[in-house]
Amino acid sequence: MFTNILVAIDGSESGKKAFEAALGEAKAYPGATVNAIYVVENGGLDDLPPDNDKETLYNRFESIGREILSGYEKTAESQNAKFNAVIRYGHAGKEITKYAEELGADLIIMGSTGKSNIEKLLLGSVTEFVIRHSNVSTLVVRL
Repeated sequence: MFTNILVAIDGSESGKKAFEAALGEAKAYPGATVNAIYVVENGGLDDLPPDNDKETLYNRFESIGREILSGYEKTAESQNAKFNAVIRYGHAGKEITKYAEELGADLIIMGSTGKSNIEKLLLGSVTEFVIRHSNVSTLVVRL
C-alpha cells in the first residue's frame, strides 16, 4: 500500500502523465498523499557570474514551476486528493532522491522523458539517476 507518493513534475507531457498516474495511485489507496516536486535545474547557471540576469532567470524558472504546480493542485483538489508541492533548486535527480528520503516516500512516479531530448543528452537522464540512486520504489510512466 502506497500512502506517501512523490511525483516529479517538470512541465512536460511525460510529467503530466506521471501526475495522472500519481492521482490514480492515490485514489487506489484511501488516505494517500500526492507530493509533487518541481526542480529548478542549476546546470550551467552556477558557472555564470552573480548578477541580476542570473537572478532573473532563477525567478522566471521558479515562477514557471509555481504556475505548473498550482494547476496540478487545482486538479488534485477537484478529485479530493491530498496534495503537497515543493520547489527545489539543484540537480533534479539529486533533489528528487533527497526529497523522497526526507518525505519518507514509499513510491516515486516519474515520466520516462523530460522536456526535451536535448536535455537528456546534456544533463543525463533524471529518471535513470533516480532509479539508480534511490531506495524508494519508482514507477516510470511512458507516453
